[in-house]
Amino acid sequence: AGDLGGREVPPASAIPAVIFAKNSDRPRDEVQEVVFVPAGTHAPGSRLQCTYIEVEQVPKTHAVILSRPSWLWGAEMGANEHGVCIGNEAVWTKEPVGEGEALLGMDLLRCGPCLPSSPPYTSNLGLRPDPGHLPKSGS
Repeated sequence: AGDLGGREVPPASAIPAVIFAKNSDRPRDEVQEVVFVPAGTHAPGSRLQCTYIEVEQVPKTHAVILSRPSWLWGAEMGANEHGVCIGNEAVWTKEPVGEGEALLGMDLLRCGPCLPSSPPYTSNLGLRPDPGHLPKSGS
């Protein structure tokens, strides 16, 4: 068994490792890119362009490997240099979509494993439902 933050991981493989897998509900003909984003340090006041909006950049980000639809900035799943894994899942709502552009759930997924564990950097971020399986306008 491996160690995961003080918790034992069951021996599910020939080596003591955590195996992360996720089914995707993306269209079968949608291109998924596997990308590596290196760790970085960013100047105060830096901005980060996401799929539809720009947000304030955090001072330090962790390295990540991501699987993402080629047409958007966010990601379907990924892991950071510390072994933190994350995956996207569609969540359906009856709430109406707000006015204006906002972050997609997959944008938040891409940001998640990049962020240092504290303090929280996700306050005051607008959210909107994933636009489904449609590319952004003009693509």
